[in-house]
Amino acid sequence: MKKIITSKNAPAPIGPYSHAVLSGNTLYVSGQVGKNAASGELILGDIKLETKQVMENVQAILNEAGMDFTHVVKTTIFLTDMNNFAAVNEMYGTFFKSDFPARETVQVSKLPLNVNVEISVIAVL
Repeated sequence: MKKIITSKNAPAPIGPYSHAVLSGNTLYVSGQVGKNAASGELILGDIKLETKQVMENVQAILNEAGMDFTHVVKTTIFLTDMNNFAAVNEMYGTFFKSDFPARETVQVSKLPLNVNVEISVIAVL
């Protein structure tokens, strides 16, 4: 069985997908971009601020499922420019305190809405 998780505090999906799907005790969170849910504004130009918004969107979805970043076991980071790795990593790291999740970071040629970073996570209760 699966349960669809939707948060009003994260931007609406831009395609036929859900914010997240809970299957058993595992939550699969779709890739999030730096779009502010309240204003609809894309946060671009400052990679740290963009990453912060991405992580806040992930956090809103985790919270909707009754979880937080301590439940995250796996993340995937997509970057359009690997030169942004250090700045993204610095901001990303502020959302985790210890027992860091497994992760990969990959460079891609383009992301939806022409953003610079997209992050998806898997979390477990």
